[in-house]
Order: sequence, then C-alpha cells, then structure tokens
Amino acid sequence: MGASLSNLSEVANGSTIGPGLGDIPESCVACVFLYLTPPEICNLARLNRAFRGAASSDAVWESKLPSNYQDLLDLLPPERYQNLSKKDIYALLSRPVPFDGGNKEVWLDRITGRICMSISAKAMAITGIDDRRYWNWIPTEESRFNVVAYLQQIWWFEVDGMVKFPFPADIYTLTFRLHLGRFYKRLGRRTCSFEHTHGWGVKPVRFEMSTSDGQQATHEFCLDEHGFIDVSGHRKRGCWIEYKVGEFLVDKSGSATEIRFSMKQIDCTHSKGGLCVDSVFIVPSILKDRKK
Repeated sequence: MGASLSNLSEVANGSTIGPGLGDIPESCVACVFLYLTPPEICNLARLNRAFRGAASSDAVWESKLPSNYQDLLDLLPPERYQNLSKKDIYALLSRPVPFDGGNKEVWLDRITGRICMSISAKAMAITGIDDRRYWNWIPTEESRFNVVAYLQQIWWFEVDGMVKFPFPADIYTLTFRLHLGRFYKRLGRRTCSFEHTHGWGVKPVRFEMSTSDGQQATHEFCLDEHGFIDVSGHRKRGCWIEYKVGEFLVDKSGSATEIRFSMKQIDCTHSKGGLCVDSVFIVPSILKDRKK
C-alpha cells in the first residue's frame, strides 16, 4: 500500500505530474491524524518521513489521551513516565496500571483511548473468605490477577466491593466475571470438576450497583439452569461468563465517582457451591457494544 501511494504522482514514462505524498507538509498530515485511531496512525506512519513525523507529534497523541490521563500516571513511579513523549505515554497507559496493592487495574483501550478498569476478588469483601471450609484461593493464568476465589459450599453468599476513581465523562457498564465449576489442567488440557457445583438454580443471585451521585441498578440471574445452557445457547458451566449489573453515567470529568457493587444469595434454606469469583470489570458501554 505504501509503495503504491508514494507513486501516485508518477506516469508511465517516468515523468511526474505534480506533488506526491512525500510533499504533503507534516502539519497537514498531523491535522488528518487527529481524526484517525491510534492503530490507523501507526500503520500510516510507515509511508514516508512526513507521516512518521506527524505520527510522533505530541499534539496528535494528546488528543487521543483521556482528559484525566495524569491521574493514571500518578499511580506509577515518576521515573516510569518522566521525559516520555505523548505517544509513549499512550503506549504505557495501554498496558494495565495496577493500584490498591495490585488488586485493581486501569488501562486505556488501544483503539479508542477510553478508560477501562478491573477489580480483583482480592479487593472485595467476601463472607467467610478466611474459612477454608468454605472458600479457597486458586492460582490461575485465566485471571488478570492470577488468582480467583473458589467457593466449595456456603449458606450465606455475599460479595461486596467499592472503587473510587475520577472516570472521564462517559457511559460505563459494570459486570461480574464468574465461572461455575473448578477448572484445572490435566496432561496439558483444561478440565472442569463440578463436584461442589450446586444450589445456583434454586433461586437467582441478586446483583446490585450504586454510585455516589445516586445512580442505581439491580439485576437477578440464575447462574445454573435450563440444562446448564443460557438463553443464548451458550454453556453456563465450565465457562467464564460476565454478568451485567448495570450502567452508570459520568457527565463531568475531574471529580471522583464512587461505585459500590455486590452480588448475593442469602436465602439460607439451601446451600450453594462450586463457583469461581474472578473480578469486576468497569468498561465504557460503547466498547461492550462493539464486541457484540
């Protein structure tokens, strides 16, 4: 593509009939780049020197960064980002930035520059988590945090969490990432055990979310029903599933928004078990819609 575009000004006999891409001023290229996505900019940077220069412009990459990107940088040691160009800062923040003891992560979506967040089960208050008769921590590569909470059996099931962060103005979706059954590897293959999986089809689990400015959402889901197949025809056992709790709106950037979330099934008429709790995701809703 680069070769053909660079030769647009050439004719068959080798003469030229006007300026080519190499003659476009770098400032004009930079103006075009303001309307492109970061992957598109990086691809076009291969064309010629002017495109490469524009693709490194601080003005271009400043426009791709969220308004509060300094809040993300403040979570890192200053030596990690001092003297970096805006392009390098974008690349740095596109990788997970841990905070709260490494139990929470925030990062930029590589295509849109929007802020995403994940919160480990380690950062949540889980009823009975310190009693090994009920819960265990399982190390795994299937989690961003390399560990998940596994419930063997309990009567009172409740998980609560909270995060306070200066999210930029946007609409966000909050989900819980859960897994029915205990998974492990045998001879290099992933295997699931459902020995302790029970009680999730008797009554639904209640998911709740609220924000510091009064927004609320509630959903109820039976985690194990209809022959272990959900309404979309997907298996509910042995697979990671994200359960949507709700959406919230941040209409002003700058101030911190506090989000509280929970999942509970506290009907003590039956026990439940065999569930892995990994994390909570807070992602701009437009990114969730894009994946559908």
